[in-house]
Amino acid sequence: MRGSEAAEAGGGRNVEALFARYGPAYRWLVTGTALMGTLATVLSSTIANVALPEVMGAFGIGQDQAQLISAGFLAATTGTMLLNAWLVESFGFRAVFVVVIGLFALSSVTAGLAPNAGTLIASRVLQGACAGVLQPMAMQIIFAVFPPERRGAAMGLYAMGVVLAPAFGPSIGGLLVDDWGWRFVFLLGVPFTLAGLGLGMMFMPGRQAEGPMRRFDWLGFGLLALALGTLLGALSSGQREGWGSDFVVTALCVAGAAWAVFFAWEAKTPAPLLNPRVFAERGFGASAVTSVIYGAGMFGSTYLIPLFVQLVQGYTATRAGLLLMPAGLVAGVVFPVAGRLSDKVPGWKLILFGLVVFAVSCWLMAGGDTDTPFWTFALWTMIGRAGMGFAMPSINAGALRALPQRLLAQGAGAISFTRMLGGALGVTLLSVLLEQRTQFHAEALAATQHPGNPATMEALRLIEGLLAQDGLPETLRRAGAEDYLGRVVAAQASMLGFRDAFLALALAFAAALVPGLMTRRRPPLPAAAAAPARA
Repeated sequence: MRGSEAAEAGGGRNVEALFARYGPAYRWLVTGTALMGTLATVLSSTIANVALPEVMGAFGIGQDQAQLISAGFLAATTGTMLLNAWLVESFGFRAVFVVVIGLFALSSVTAGLAPNAGTLIASRVLQGACAGVLQPMAMQIIFAVFPPERRGAAMGLYAMGVVLAPAFGPSIGGLLVDDWGWRFVFLLGVPFTLAGLGLGMMFMPGRQAEGPMRRFDWLGFGLLALALGTLLGALSSGQREGWGSDFVVTALCVAGAAWAVFFAWEAKTPAPLLNPRVFAERGFGASAVTSVIYGAGMFGSTYLIPLFVQLVQGYTATRAGLLLMPAGLVAGVVFPVAGRLSDKVPGWKLILFGLVVFAVSCWLMAGGDTDTPFWTFALWTMIGRAGMGFAMPSINAGALRALPQRLLAQGAGAISFTRMLGGALGVTLLSVLLEQRTQFHAEALAATQHPGNPATMEALRLIEGLLAQDGLPETLRRAGAEDYLGRVVAAQASMLGFRDAFLALALAFAAALVPGLMTRRRPPLPAAAAAPARA
């Protein structure tokens, strides 16, 4: 009997056998294994941002193609999030984890060795697809092996991995870009995936469900892919093609119809890809809305901050990445504390506190300019990461606590889906807003630069004097002065555009207080009131 049990445990057939083999420490062994996949995938989701200028130069591509390196990853992640429940139920944690993390390692290598932009973009899409399957698994494992009273601490460890990776990713990526080249940015996750591959074979449990595999919702998956692809495509093309263009209007109409048909189909199909019943639970629905805004803030701020300091303040990739390093250290301290607090303090209080703190951080960043000191901006970023650290464990734990046991797998995939959907939409909408507001400010500032403006004429006179000192011929001085003034106006417009984007994030998190408050659990009814009266 002992030999058969050991064989069963070694094969990863069920959780009970693995507990019998490894003891109580198994909880942390399997959680750490799942976190390897989380670290690799979340790290890869943001680390490429600092490498985009180098990639554009290497392959001679424009910004419209370069954006696909990041947008393609997030879109693919969002699209495959909901495959997780069916894959785990059908094939088991061990098989899914090992195969998908192996594919992620392969796509990381092909991205790092890509001979052209097409290969790199395709590799990033495959990376994102693998990330969508891997990321929900950590939460599923935590709820499978930890008792309810200890899940908060484990969820804090999971959340620390989710936020520390994008916090440290740009820092490490900047160093790699400046010292080793952009290719090493895409290879950074390979050691984590190889470690996860070996640990997954040892500690991940096998298939827990009995009987034949349930049907896969291929129609639902196709509708979801269509809805996501057309929506993100329309949003990313609106500024370039025109918001009233045939392409954008058609894409938005198709996206709206696809979303409507998708949810209608999911409500009636016997094997839904996303069970709409999870959103019928008040606590889960409110947590899902909060999670969308949270994802937009997490990925959106990680996108905006390095871009702001590079374009407005002239930082190198390394310096821009290092700006987020102190914030990562703060998050590393806050997340375990917040995870333990979520077992003792009502989760809705931690959610509201975290949202307010992050909103304050974005509001402070909205006042940044070209002269904002490094450590001042770093402090604002640390405040924001602390707020995220307090909110995320309670958002995840509160969402799953609101669900019955039979819906946990669907709920884990759905809450991760909402966070990634928020991230994809947040980055896309913030980039659109940034471009629009920058253009608005550029036009407004340019309209004030005319001969009737004394400040403009004085500035041109001073610039012409400096050019004369440098020996520039008189015939070229006015043109040179006007060109310099135009670049100053463009830089000012860019700074104001970033300010508006940070302010929009602050307002979004302030609005998230409403669904955050709705995550408050209703007190149970007294026994006399809960039980129906007997005749």
